[in-house]
Amino acid sequence: MAFWSEIRPRTLRRALAAIDAEAAAERAEAATPDRRPPVALLTAAVSLLLIHYLKFATTFHAFVDQLSGWLGRPGSLYATLTRGRYFLLLNETWWAWWHVVGYVLLPVLVIKTVFRGRVRDYGTRLVGLSTHYPWYLLLVAPILCFVVLASFRPDFGSHYPFYRLASRSWLDLLAWESLYLLQFVCLEFFFRGFLLSSLKTAFGSNAIFVMCLPYLMIHFAKPWLEATGAILFGMLLGVLALRSRSIWGGVLVHAGVAVSMDIAALLQTQGLPGRWLP
Repeated sequence: MAFWSEIRPRTLRRALAAIDAEAAAERAEAATPDRRPPVALLTAAVSLLLIHYLKFATTFHAFVDQLSGWLGRPGSLYATLTRGRYFLLLNETWWAWWHVVGYVLLPVLVIKTVFRGRVRDYGTRLVGLSTHYPWYLLLVAPILCFVVLASFRPDFGSHYPFYRLASRSWLDLLAWESLYLLQFVCLEFFFRGFLLSSLKTAFGSNAIFVMCLPYLMIHFAKPWLEATGAILFGMLLGVLALRSRSIWGGVLVHAGVAVSMDIAALLQTQGLPGRWLP
């Protein structure tokens, strides 16, 4: 009974009220108005811009080609990389790297130099997860059921995993999943850590809805159903992150769904890798 009482709508309303009360108390105690929201939102704009235009493999190829020119050997470095067995994995590493830059390094720089704060105050603490586990289960359970059903569709196996050589070897699969999960850690820190914590004192629970807008927009390239679900998903994870003061529940939810999708797709198509090295 405790599980079901925890996930009632009334509990969610109480959580929003508690967030507003905390924010009001923080504003009352502050000697000066909170100046973090405009800086955080401007940082978010720059971060999302960088990721959107620099994460693609074509940008990586152009960079490698340009680097070859700087070294006085036009085209040689690119030709060498394309002949390598890990070239596609390098593309994915480039993709993950720009998420680290935009979602983590820039916000941390702002936290340390502009806000003069501590990174652990922006959701990185391992606290509060056990108290809110019913909500995390409520989020992940129906999605996992959907993954199992969707895995039997031929288009599912052709879409996942994003790294096309994931079944070539366990090294490929584990390297890809590590990059993939790193991206989710970065994403949760950015949206449910940096943005929410920067906006909460000034906006209260409304910070969750502000955060949800750019979170929805990064899903515009996904199927409409997934993009629509990102609204509710983002809102609930936002409430949980502010109440638990931790991003790690959201990381675990994303990680569980992402790995399950990749494994389910592989089992329905090429199968799991049969050797450790390519």
